[in-house]
Amino acid sequence: MISLLVHRTLVRFMSDRYAENLWELASALTRMSPQLVLENALRSHKGGVIERPMGSPRKFLHLDGLVFSPAQLAVLPCPEDIPVETTTVIGPSSENPLVLDIPLLISAMGCGVGVSEQTKIALALGATMAGTATNTGEGGFLPEERKLAKHLIIQYHSGKWTKSPEILKQADMIEIHFGQGASVGAPSLIPPEYLQGRARQIMGLKPEETAVLHSRHEEIQEPSDLKNLVDHLRTLTGGIPIGVKIAASGMIEKDLQVALDAGVDVIAIDGGQAGTKGSLPILEDDFGLPTVYALSRAVRFLEQSGQREKVSLIIGGGLFTPGHFLKALALGADAVYLGTSVLFAMTHTQVTKTIPWEPPTQLVFYSGSHKEKFDPARASLYLSNFLNSCMEEIKIAVRALGKSSIKEVNKSDLVALDDLTAKVTGVQSAYEPALHVHPSFRQKSSVLASRPFYKTKIVR
Repeated sequence: MISLLVHRTLVRFMSDRYAENLWELASALTRMSPQLVLENALRSHKGGVIERPMGSPRKFLHLDGLVFSPAQLAVLPCPEDIPVETTTVIGPSSENPLVLDIPLLISAMGCGVGVSEQTKIALALGATMAGTATNTGEGGFLPEERKLAKHLIIQYHSGKWTKSPEILKQADMIEIHFGQGASVGAPSLIPPEYLQGRARQIMGLKPEETAVLHSRHEEIQEPSDLKNLVDHLRTLTGGIPIGVKIAASGMIEKDLQVALDAGVDVIAIDGGQAGTKGSLPILEDDFGLPTVYALSRAVRFLEQSGQREKVSLIIGGGLFTPGHFLKALALGADAVYLGTSVLFAMTHTQVTKTIPWEPPTQLVFYSGSHKEKFDPARASLYLSNFLNSCMEEIKIAVRALGKSSIKEVNKSDLVALDDLTAKVTGVQSAYEPALHVHPSFRQKSSVLASRPFYKTKIVR
């Protein structure tokens, strides 16, 4: 029967004229991917805009075009018994900087507008266990999140909720939200049927009121108005870091100048690969600079402005592995935001509660059909394990570069595998010879060589 079926199928494929041949579909899909076919089908079915979770599937120039240059002879590796310093200070110029154990931060995910209460609880607990901060996002203020989070970044967004002085004073840092990589420059409207339960209460919404995140802040009608808001928040909160969150545009230097003129302590940038709970494909695919462009241009501008040591830079968007994280730090970021990778790490084996009939996001989204099955205690453990594992890999990598602190890792530790990546990042091309040892390497090697460790026989 199988032989007969195969025979008839092959004969049909090889004899039907192309217009009637089933292979016509396969041929068409080489020009338009299955994802585009599906999304156009959804547009045809709905007749309105569609929203795609988790960001763009487009492949942009990314950090994979960079590799680290290991220390061996010209530069000696760091001994394995020397601890690697990972402490990260966000907003060093503020009166009360945010001091974290690691440079990996949990990106903004809003309660109600994005994820469920249980997900926010897991994020707060997991971040605390790992020694880092979590971000409230554009959702309502959840008291349990504040209680469990050792370090909490409160996002000051364009909605009307989470803006009372009583709430803002509980922040360890405030981030004024203007845009994010997958959703920028456009309003977000969440109808009542998608936002029920406790989230409506903590957001102060009436029973049939649509939650609206406006395209701009009411207090900012001119770019110069940002300074008044920054000064107000700094005074209100007693000197904690005040930052801005932007998506990377083609005029990123002008955006950064407005932020610097306003006196911000932190700038967070989302590259084009950043994800979100749901956004229009046109905003995800066709707006904003890829992360590597955004990071390189931002660092260069801050250095030229003389603000590199005063203003902290946080980068996010398509950063999924310890290698990505360390490369972003080497290019000049002070810390990185993690979003999509965190959600997958948290759900871990819990995804079996939804697949194969529902996607794993139904466990964590506020409107998810399986959110009641989500176990926040297990998720927080998975999250802390993930962050700790990533940091252990990063520490080993730092030692392999001959260094003992994440802050010492820089562009000179990298080489670029192609000319475009080299041009964008300012990193030396891999085919160009290193004619001299960087002075910082020589200094580091001499310091390590003076340690007693080098006079002790190593037993392997």
